[in-house]
Amino acid sequence: MKKILILFAHPAIQKSRIHRKLGETARAVEGITFHDLYHLFPDFYIPVKREQKMLQEHDIIIFQHPLYWYSCPSLLKEWMDLVLEHNFAFGKSGERLKGKAFLSVVSTGGSSRVYNESGSRHYTIPQILAPFHQTAILCGMYYLPPFVVHGSHLLTKPGIIEYCNLYQKLLIALRDEELNPENVPSATYINELI
Repeated sequence: MKKILILFAHPAIQKSRIHRKLGETARAVEGITFHDLYHLFPDFYIPVKREQKMLQEHDIIIFQHPLYWYSCPSLLKEWMDLVLEHNFAFGKSGERLKGKAFLSVVSTGGSSRVYNESGSRHYTIPQILAPFHQTAILCGMYYLPPFVVHGSHLLTKPGIIEYCNLYQKLLIALRDEELNPENVPSATYINELI
């Protein structure tokens, strides 16, 4: 079994419909480490060495968060700035994450129709997530297509349950090596492969 670490970042979880449920789903899957950054580090003090040790103990790293201004919430960015340091995650002697898989799990308020070159957002989700993709490349990680929930504020209860079921299937497939990160074909969203 692959060990999966979910770095969860939502500064207003009490207002979230989709991430609260996705988080509950992830916590219920055996073998998942669910690491809620805003709960653990409300003062933004991040114990870098402990976080680095945890990264090294896992095979698959997932960043789960809503898209905030076309990026991640600020605590996750702070975590990246501090924990993914030179000579740990990259650099001449920084190969501690090499060979691990990386995946973004994100939600958007906008529908899939607006996230393309001709839509009102002008960019696709993979284009918006390019900094995360490049981070994975720099760290020698396998970058997987993102798991995306569009139009999250418009989802009905059955729609939320459907996404939760899909997320659970994804986590189990990754954990049980039914979905090999090295062999994932090119897809816009990993949702398409589950």
